[in-house]
Amino acid sequence: MRIKGSHHIFSREGIDEIINLQPNGSNIKAYQVKQIRDLMVKYQLGVENE
Repeated sequence: MRIKGSHHIFSREGIDEIINLQPNGSNIKAYQVKQIRDLMVKYQLGVENE
């Protein structure tokens, strides 16, 4: 993660795309939700339950 202005930029090893989001307390935009969902589906990512 890195920060550019008011956005946090996320990347992950093995994934070519990056995604930028507003910091905590801001509302995420609908297109950003779709971007995250599309990346999760494309790379078969999920949330692990412990």
